[in-house]
Amino acid sequence: MTTYSSLIYQVTNGVCTITLNRPDSYNAFNDQMSFELIDALKNAEKDELVRVVVLAAAGKAFCSGQDLKDREPGKEIDFRASLEKRYNPIIKGIRNMPKPVICRLHGVAAGAGCSLALACDLIIASKEATLIEVFVNIGLVLDSGSSYFLPRLVGYHKAFEWSTLGTKITAEEAFHVGMVNKITTPEGLDDLVNEYANKYATAPTKAIALMKKMLNKGMNENLETMLEYEKYCQVIAGASADFKEGTTAFLEKRKPEFKGK
Repeated sequence: MTTYSSLIYQVTNGVCTITLNRPDSYNAFNDQMSFELIDALKNAEKDELVRVVVLAAAGKAFCSGQDLKDREPGKEIDFRASLEKRYNPIIKGIRNMPKPVICRLHGVAAGAGCSLALACDLIIASKEATLIEVFVNIGLVLDSGSSYFLPRLVGYHKAFEWSTLGTKITAEEAFHVGMVNKITTPEGLDDLVNEYANKYATAPTKAIALMKKMLNKGMNENLETMLEYEKYCQVIAGASADFKEGTTAFLEKRKPEFKGK
């Protein structure tokens, strides 16, 4: 098992759980946690035993964004380097992951922490969770992908309102506008996350990876382009062992046993 200082990395029955583990700072990002998360996502992508990734957090919060205390007094922040080397690789690592990434959301997800949640493929939230694009409160702009994800999820006007006013969004409201997939009680959060994770751990992973790429591409392409891309991807899926198993199981009237290949 891979060991990190600011993360907990576990793989069980095809499910890779990456837990942000700086609870005393509400899992705010410092340099170490940023680089460790980049590495953990790479390990999850390369590991053939991993079929689904769960992004979770220890303590009372999911992630409160950048740790503003994590810098030398009087030293200016190099925002370009911070985004290029730390945050952007994390977001790309999630979106380019050829496996589903589930966000287990509890407590607050603020700033880059909100972006981190929105980058995931599925968000399962506790009813007490909140999301907030807090950047404006310190005179900064959206980053870590929020300017891309937020308007696509909720539309321009809500995205403008929430980002420019730093509005705290409840889990209930986030669910109703389509920002999160499911909400549940704090006590039921782990059970619901495990239910979805276990479904994906036994699903046709290669087909899901292709659909993830298709949906990401489809947000920016026209119909003609996507029809061609669907054709291209279907040929790949049709040559997979999972397709063969799926059709065989259907004809034999049994549940398919997908291997993710």
